[in-house]
Amino acid sequence: MLKLHHFHGGLHLDGHKTESLGRGLQQATLPERLFLPLRQHIGEYNKPLVKPGERVLKGQVIAANPSLICAAVHASTSGVVSAIGDYQVAHPSGQSDTCIVIDVDGKDEAVESTPPDPGELTSSEMIERICRAGIVGLGGAAFPTSPKLSRGKANGIDTLIINGVECEPYITCDDILMRHYAAEVLRGTGYLRQILQPSRTLIGIEDNKPEAIAEISRALAQNPLANTEIIPIPTIYPSGGEKQLIQILTGKEVPHGQLAFDIGLFCQNVGTCVAITRALEKDEPLISRVVTITGDNIGEPGNWEVRLGTPISHLIELAGGYGHAAGGHLVMGGPMMGFSLSSHQVPIVKASNCIMVMREETIPHAPGYHDECIRCSKCTEVCPAQLLPQQLYWHARAQAWERTQEFHLFDCIECGCCSAVCPSQIPLVQYYRAAKSEIRAAQKAQFKSDRARVRFEFREKRLLLKQQKDEERRRLKREALQKKRASPGTGEPAPDPVQAALERVKARKKSIQEESQ
Repeated sequence: MLKLHHFHGGLHLDGHKTESLGRGLQQATLPERLFLPLRQHIGEYNKPLVKPGERVLKGQVIAANPSLICAAVHASTSGVVSAIGDYQVAHPSGQSDTCIVIDVDGKDEAVESTPPDPGELTSSEMIERICRAGIVGLGGAAFPTSPKLSRGKANGIDTLIINGVECEPYITCDDILMRHYAAEVLRGTGYLRQILQPSRTLIGIEDNKPEAIAEISRALAQNPLANTEIIPIPTIYPSGGEKQLIQILTGKEVPHGQLAFDIGLFCQNVGTCVAITRALEKDEPLISRVVTITGDNIGEPGNWEVRLGTPISHLIELAGGYGHAAGGHLVMGGPMMGFSLSSHQVPIVKASNCIMVMREETIPHAPGYHDECIRCSKCTEVCPAQLLPQQLYWHARAQAWERTQEFHLFDCIECGCCSAVCPSQIPLVQYYRAAKSEIRAAQKAQFKSDRARVRFEFREKRLLLKQQKDEERRRLKREALQKKRASPGTGEPAPDPVQAALERVKARKKSIQEESQ
């Protein structure tokens, strides 16, 4: 049995998971319209490949970008592109972004494809197909999977970790996925093993998910994978964080400024494993995902497999509508790391794992003011990243961005443990997010400035070089002309005809003056 380790801090929270697990996995119906944002991942924006009025088929690429850190967007069903414009999207700012709107025709016609035999594909071909399928990490970060696999393969991976922890309260989409698609999770794990060639594979699942553990164990017994082990881990938040799960399973800590694959470790979510299986076996892109609909103001909490681009209002109708009160407070994600939504017309995207529908009175809104920090150090005690949250708060509040980075601001995983235990009710994570945004904006501006300076210096150098070449060309031309005018046999340059003409004019004027005298 593998020896488990512990990470610093963490919290024991009420799970609130049974509410959404009673109805199994349900298939969501298609809405009348789909709203597909051009960017549903960390990385560069996609560019539309379709125009309004064009008919598209399920699985057709409708937006893409050749950039390495990018993930294509595919049509979730067949229909007609009715618009490409700004609509509300899933973002903490509540702002709009460019979306492709598809009027669903109900036929659900798919593009023609020829699924490959995964056993005949090389690792590079597998990564290419995963890239074409637009797969991103479905655990919440939404980082494109193909560049992550390429980097891991190049670095060499010793341990592959499959993340089935799902530690945040209310969210159960991974739990229900493992119960219903255990075989696909294991086959996806096998494909990851083919690509990365790790020495061992560890599948981490929290011990509050006995049904999921049983299904994954049964699937592994039927189709064994070499050096693969299922590890139940204690239920504590945020054990599902990548660095925390690595520490629990291996005892290793990812050094500051490095990533997991820099030390031979590679983590992937169970939902991503299912998406990889479908991409390699069925040539199916990422056009749907499992979403938890839950909260204290929803009629029938549950889990649905939903087409990307489906408005949240459609899911609320499928889940029995609002419960105790009309409307309610919508949160995408869980109560610790989720963010409020400004409208129920926001669409489901690749990173949407949970929609919480809560009564307004049960949401602890951050006040316009808060008490001062009393230096109780409770935030330090629970921080899983072993940071000093109070120091980060003071420097972030003072807008001392360099000082926040000295205290490793970007190592903060924004889990919310510090905010949850703060007796002064300081929204610490909000300060950290704002500081990160300011620093990233400054870095982006500095990058643009540096690039402009390099371009200017290159232009000046190019113009100077051109000037030097022009001067050299003129010098050579003058020398050639002088040689051409030289007297034959003497090597001496011939008199300048212009100068000779001027001398004749002067002599004539002089002679005229002498005659007149």
